[in-house]
Amino acid sequence: MKYLCLVYVEEKVLNAMPQNERIALSNESMTYCDELQKQGQLIAASPLHPVETATTVRVRDGKVSTTDGPFAETKEQLGGYLLIDVRDLNDAVRIASKFPAAQFGSIEVRPLKEQGCA
Repeated sequence: MKYLCLVYVEEKVLNAMPQNERIALSNESMTYCDELQKQGQLIAASPLHPVETATTVRVRDGKVSTTDGPFAETKEQLGGYLLIDVRDLNDAVRIASKFPAAQFGSIEVRPLKEQGCA
């Protein structure tokens, strides 16, 4: 079954880390993703650019509007994702719990509907 693991972090916390710690965290994350890929469990993964690069799109009454930034103001921002293919939710939670960012952020694990476009 496929699950999307949405990685939420406080960008302020990341930005406050010394550069060597951020690099070590990135390297640890990449190593973990490599392991998952070798086991055939990782479909895709990617970090995202900072939240200030986001654009939110809405269509109301046929009119398109865009807003700089994320949809909602939150303490944690969406920082990246992992798309995994595992046996069940227990496996997905186990994988999410071992992702390095889970130590200071949170990871939302959601099953994918296998029906195509939302």
